[in-house]
Amino acid sequence: MKAIRTFFLISYRCLIVGFVITCLLCFFSAVVNAQETSAGNTNSVPAKDMGDVFKQLFNKKADTTKPKKEKNVAILPSLGYNPSFGVVIGAKASVIKQYGTPENTSLSSFGLEAIYTSKGIITAQVRHNAFTEANKWNFQGHWQLSKFLITDYGIGTGNKDYITKGDSAFVIKFTFIRLTEKLYRKIGKNLFAGAGISFDIRMNINDKELETHPSSPHLRYSTRNGFDVKKYSANGLILALQYNTREHPLRSYGGIYADLNVRFNQSWLGSSKNAIQVIYDLRKYFSLSKKSPEHVLAFWHWASYKLSGAVPYLEMPATAYDTYNRSGRAFTISRFKGPSYACFEGEWRFPITRNKLLSGVAFMNVQTASDDVGKKVFNYWETAAGGGLRILFQKQSRSTICIDYAKGKYSSGGFFFGLNEVF
Repeated sequence: MKAIRTFFLISYRCLIVGFVITCLLCFFSAVVNAQETSAGNTNSVPAKDMGDVFKQLFNKKADTTKPKKEKNVAILPSLGYNPSFGVVIGAKASVIKQYGTPENTSLSSFGLEAIYTSKGIITAQVRHNAFTEANKWNFQGHWQLSKFLITDYGIGTGNKDYITKGDSAFVIKFTFIRLTEKLYRKIGKNLFAGAGISFDIRMNINDKELETHPSSPHLRYSTRNGFDVKKYSANGLILALQYNTREHPLRSYGGIYADLNVRFNQSWLGSSKNAIQVIYDLRKYFSLSKKSPEHVLAFWHWASYKLSGAVPYLEMPATAYDTYNRSGRAFTISRFKGPSYACFEGEWRFPITRNKLLSGVAFMNVQTASDDVGKKVFNYWETAAGGGLRILFQKQSRSTICIDYAKGKYSSGGFFFGLNEVF
């Protein structure tokens, strides 16, 4: 009963935080919209992005003698702060490309990122999601090479030993290599079936807690399940089914995205242990206005469940272990993890200015995870809520600069920066 009361108390507080932020953003939106409405017809206000702003600042006029080119590449320097990484310096690039006729071919997206952080993280990542003519084939991939670290809080949600100021947390450093490729074939309207392969290798693992304590959650879990604490791999084959009706890959105003994967980690591929996991990503978008489709309710459910075998400690699904490492805002990467894990997020997106340059979001998320000694997924929940600002970086590709503030349990919280929507 005490755990239930605590859950509802924290949930209530998070809702209040989200409500207050939402009200402030809505007030700002109303003021700006009223000012612009008095200037003329709101439907005639053209969209404006950061490129247009810079042109105005430097009085740069467009060259009308040259044919207008479609701009689908967004390059953004990364300079900010993230509770997981510290101060971040680097660059991100986002590319949108059409490989077929727009009537029957989805937009393809590509992403490239390289960053260095004040906590000593160095990472380079490449992602792609490409569709051929008439969506006959869909290629998805994620490559990553990182010198990485996480702040470790153990396994499962609802743990009694979570100390408010993080006294129970210890850093784990490691080198991480990921190579994932999946190929889908269209088998019906908006329906794809596919297969793939994934190599996730962690080595040079340095569990800092072992410097001052004889054991750690990482060591205890690895010992129970037969893993080397210095290096391990999770390499496997993937069978996948995908359903996609989104009208845009980066910032959708409507549709459904559902991706179901069954992963078979196999020792003959170099995996430290055999394991079978079910992993899925579900997203639904509702546009609330025909005149202003940017008013959107968006829902996201990302989960991974272990069916058999054993998964390495740092490979267990966790906070921000989604493709773009952005789930569970308010908490650091890997804050909550377990053999089985689920995260639910809801977000309200709304324009602030009539020219679409500024938009706002209000969101809430909940997470739950099991452990390997009896705790079940869905037994305990960890909640967070917040709000944020969106700046239209490039209107052709709908790329946005995202600035969010989130607050969660255990005094967790902070600002989160990114390029493009969280989901």
